[in-house]
Amino acid sequence: MRRRIEYRDLHHSLTRMTGAEKHAPSATSTLDALYVLYDRVLDVAPERRDDPDRDRFVLSKGHGPMAYYAVLAARGFFPTDVLDGFGGFDSPLGHHPDRSHVPGVEVSSGSLGQGLPIAVGIALALRARNHERPNAQSNAAQSSFSRPNDNTVAPRAPRVVVMLGDAELDEGSNHEAIAFAARAKLDALTAIVIDNDSASLGWPGGIATRFEGEGWLARTVDGRDHGALERALVTPGGRPLAVIAKVEPKHG
Repeated sequence: MRRRIEYRDLHHSLTRMTGAEKHAPSATSTLDALYVLYDRVLDVAPERRDDPDRDRFVLSKGHGPMAYYAVLAARGFFPTDVLDGFGGFDSPLGHHPDRSHVPGVEVSSGSLGQGLPIAVGIALALRARNHERPNAQSNAAQSSFSRPNDNTVAPRAPRVVVMLGDAELDEGSNHEAIAFAARAKLDALTAIVIDNDSASLGWPGGIATRFEGEGWLARTVDGRDHGALERALVTPGGRPLAVIAKVEPKHG
């Protein structure tokens, strides 16, 4: 049975991690989206960490990983007591998530702008692997937006979700990744942009137009509304999906 996450417990978990207070807003700005992802959307579980058919999540906004750690602990990837050592010399929980030390972390993150290009590569690799499998055509036809553990649909290709910040979109590597993903028809790829109006350059017409202009499906929602986040993330679209999660200005 899927282990559910109690949202009210996550705020207490955040208080257990100290020493990176300057990045605390970066953590709290992502908390609601991470909760919805790991509680309602992603097909992942501690006992299936090496399952080739698991979904993949990449935290590109890696400088505020406390919410990510809190959610992983609540999901059962490691004991919650580990949170108390955050940032310590002997702790696996560093100020950026490290896949070699933290169970459940798919990709180590640090430099802003790296997460979306990596997610594009993962989506390409998974699609190539699926095409080499038996019954590849029938599997490819299944929506990558079906809910985890839904026995009413046939097996689907793994989904790849990346979370980044609005200011991070100023990085040139993201321009290339956004343009390529739609042209490569990576419909299993989702980008969640935490938008707190912190970008130096911004984008005329809003972030959604930036993705739509390159052929993505874009949905803008309240980044604190769990129902809206879930609907935006699970509704099929047939194209790469960008979910723009609006949160309080300059908050993270």
